[in-house]
Amino acid sequence: MTEPAYVSIAGEYAKKIRGGDLPAGIQLPSYSEIATRYGVSDIVVRRAIELLQNQGLVNAIRRRGVFVTAQPNLVRVSPERQLESAESTFDNESSTDIQVERFSDTAPATPELAETFSLDIGVPLSHVITRASEDGRPISISDTFQPEGFSGISGARFLEETIADRLPVPAHAEWLRTTPGDLVKTVHQKFTTADAQVVMVSDISYPRDRYDAFVFRMVLDSADVTP
Repeated sequence: MTEPAYVSIAGEYAKKIRGGDLPAGIQLPSYSEIATRYGVSDIVVRRAIELLQNQGLVNAIRRRGVFVTAQPNLVRVSPERQLESAESTFDNESSTDIQVERFSDTAPATPELAETFSLDIGVPLSHVITRASEDGRPISISDTFQPEGFSGISGARFLEETIADRLPVPAHAEWLRTTPGDLVKTVHQKFTTADAQVVMVSDISYPRDRYDAFVFRMVLDSADVTP
């Protein structure tokens, strides 16, 4: 799925800030200058700046401008996780080398998954494992399940996310190299249609100290996310 222009613009500035090309205290170009540079509207620029603010990378000071913060935080923001690829998401977060691996197969529905999707136990589900590492250090792993006939979040209207610090499942613990008994940050995602049919679930694990905060702002209507 093509990422919205505001996500792409924010990603470029985020990478420059975290890479040191835009040091703390420096002022970003004006909204009109950024709009002209990227050939977008002021509304798109405003959304990009809001995204950078949500990530703790810039501060907007009324009548003065937008400035890079002294201590940028690493914040997970929902739109990137669904409106662009994992490669783009992590690349926007970091100036270092990011590797993403995917493994696709089918898996029989467990009792829990069967209940979630309103299917019989044992029915084959699409199963995708996505693993990410940064300079060789594991930073994320996810298991995503979908019934046959669905692809991605096409047809979904709502996203429900649940965050918790939990003991990781064995496969996630192995990938993240956690010490037995250590907790990880987990995110459970459930995508549903307008009539409450579940079309995809995903369980993601991160090192507990990976993100300073989580920001949720997700619109699944394609008409609303087109810049």
